[in-house]
Amino acid sequence: MKLLLDTHLLLWAAAHPERLSAQARELIEAPDNELVFSAASLWEIAIKRGLGRSDFQLEPRVLRRALIDNGYVELPITGEHALVIDELAPLHKDPFDRMLIAQALSEGITLLTADAAVAQYPGPIRRV
Repeated sequence: MKLLLDTHLLLWAAAHPERLSAQARELIEAPDNELVFSAASLWEIAIKRGLGRSDFQLEPRVLRRALIDNGYVELPITGEHALVIDELAPLHKDPFDRMLIAQALSEGITLLTADAAVAQYPGPIRRV
């Protein structure tokens, strides 16, 4: 199964694995799952790190290299993804999370999230 990890799950997997739920850890470690990360997550980390957010202190270049080295596949942002955002209900305001939702819907990839607001959207979204 293809799994798109949201930004917090990526950060936790890389720097604070103890923060992952047992279910998230099991899915991430399952050898049959293909792990995907979005360019939107790197963008979010770069912006929020620059704003001094304490929960976004991992350097995005280092994270990207580590994810690729560990077999994750990078998902670029496309115009099609941006257009899907226009169809989303206004359940969640964060533009980065909305892009991840749009990517999951557009690509048919399961989005893993710990965010209850993100999990309200219909489609291939799984709260872990």
